[in-house]
Amino acid sequence: MMENEETPQRPAASDAATEAEAVRRSRRAFIGWGLAGLAGLGGWGWLVSRPQEGGIPGPLRRVLEFNENVSGAYFKETRLAPEFARSRATTPRVNGKYGLEDELDPAAWRLRVQSIDGQAREFTLADVQALPKIEMVTELKCIEGWSVIVHWAGARMADFLSHYQLPAAVPYLLLQTPNEKYYVGLDLKSALHPQTLLCYEMNGRRLTPAHGAPLRLVTPLKYGIKHLKRLGSIAFTTERPKDFWAERGYDWDSGH
Repeated sequence: MMENEETPQRPAASDAATEAEAVRRSRRAFIGWGLAGLAGLGGWGWLVSRPQEGGIPGPLRRVLEFNENVSGAYFKETRLAPEFARSRATTPRVNGKYGLEDELDPAAWRLRVQSIDGQAREFTLADVQALPKIEMVTELKCIEGWSVIVHWAGARMADFLSHYQLPAAVPYLLLQTPNEKYYVGLDLKSALHPQTLLCYEMNGRRLTPAHGAPLRLVTPLKYGIKHLKRLGSIAFTTERPKDFWAERGYDWDSGH
């Protein structure tokens, strides 16, 4: 080829054919994605039109019930959440203030425990602190997808129930903040798990009001929505109790 000779151009017909094929494929792809989008919208429309069960469409409730069954079957007293070095512990974000709206008076705070016959007993923070102090460094997992490693300290729920001879033959517990605006349901197996704590310290310091002072629940095999802050009462019940986030579309068990 000569130094100054141009490369011959392709025939115009070839260009036209190539362009036509590209347009055809683009249209086909657009139509395909459009149909998929319409199918998705149709499916979503069908889903949200189903009768509500517990605050969400019935088909979604079936999915959550399946998750609960899997989580329940996987749960064992001998299955422990992994523990980490204390050096890895950090302070979790303040995530949610439900039940913490009222001013905290530590001196007036009491933990009220109600048996199935309606009889109630009250305990001070000193009563809980009189029990063996358990420390653990576990991962706090939020159902939103983030997690953080925290150093917790407190008394085992199992030790609390045993030492004060509280009823432990009832299958469920309802735990609530003092103003009863936040509440979680817990099955007895989860309550008696060796890593379920009535926690009064976090990362070597007493809990702050924003993190649940003076006493909160910590149960590391459950998502953070079960880790009730500012625990005010525990009630034993034979029927599965209400749960704040289960009423808003999450699964009742909330295990992982």
